[in-house]
Amino acid sequence: MKFPKFKAAAVQTSPVYFNVDATVAKVCAIIKEAADNGAKLIAFPEVFISAYPYWNWIMSPVEGSKWFKKLYLNSITADGPEIDKIAQTAKDYDINVVIGLNERVKEKVGTLYNTIITINNEGKVLGKHRKLVPTWAEKLTWSGGDGSSLKVHETSVGPLGALACGENTNTLARFALLAQGELIHIANYIALPVAPTDYNMAEAIKIRAAAHSFEGKVYTITSCSTISEEIIQMFEKEVPNARELLTRKNSSYSGFIDPNGQQIGESIIDDEGIVYAEIDLEKCIQPKQMHDLLGHYNRFDIFNLKVNITANNAINFADPNNSLNVQSEETDLNQWVDMTNLNSYKS
Repeated sequence: MKFPKFKAAAVQTSPVYFNVDATVAKVCAIIKEAADNGAKLIAFPEVFISAYPYWNWIMSPVEGSKWFKKLYLNSITADGPEIDKIAQTAKDYDINVVIGLNERVKEKVGTLYNTIITINNEGKVLGKHRKLVPTWAEKLTWSGGDGSSLKVHETSVGPLGALACGENTNTLARFALLAQGELIHIANYIALPVAPTDYNMAEAIKIRAAAHSFEGKVYTITSCSTISEEIIQMFEKEVPNARELLTRKNSSYSGFIDPNGQQIGESIIDDEGIVYAEIDLEKCIQPKQMHDLLGHYNRFDIFNLKVNITANNAINFADPNNSLNVQSEETDLNQWVDMTNLNSYKS
């Protein structure tokens, strides 16, 4: 097993709101910049292509309904030309890319997923992860994902997993990735100034990242979006106090946490930019001597985690002879994985 050393990049910026093509162009330009600066892995924010549904927080469900339609019409498929363009850019610049998007599927008109795509440095899409449970007001927009996408991917920089925003609070989801050998964890977020006034989003992101890194002895890279003037002005037309609601300090944080739970490299709060850190996966080894949750510091004769990795399709045809030759949206793995006795679930 190799333990690479490499430079990683985390992006903190806003998408070109409701403009897929312009956002994809921005993504490709940022990938080039990071690669030119020596990065071999770059993390982008949650649903960066190309809008987060802030209307769910500042409008009533009825008022925000038309915005849902607009978001759907500006969403993409996980295998569409937009992802192809990003994948080609990843290949051209020899860099691994993790990015969030609003995903739609042709079989389910009106259904959206909060999805993370992982692309390797050869331009291959390794897989996608759909946020398991939309958070709070997000339930008005996204459907929940399933266990089929809860995977760790082998990349040129090491075994990599990803979770979106609030699901980085989910201890079981995080352990499922650790148990598959994750050493690099991507946690992508959105700026959330609309949280309760006593909630510090930047600090909340750091706390969760540090907890995962310290527990699993892994590196965590966080990438968070920002709210641009364009976004604020768009909502001010309907919500007079939108500026007040959408501008608050400590609403976003992007940075890097090492296997001891300490911040390393560059970090950024609220402002836009790309930050970098040097990653050395050998540093994941020594801390395990004290706390190895996958080995000597756990009791799998007492605790047992099982993950249902069956795709949650809208329909499953009972066709033992495959005479219908129907392709479902996802591969139905039709099995449970015992995360405490895992053999080969990683892609």
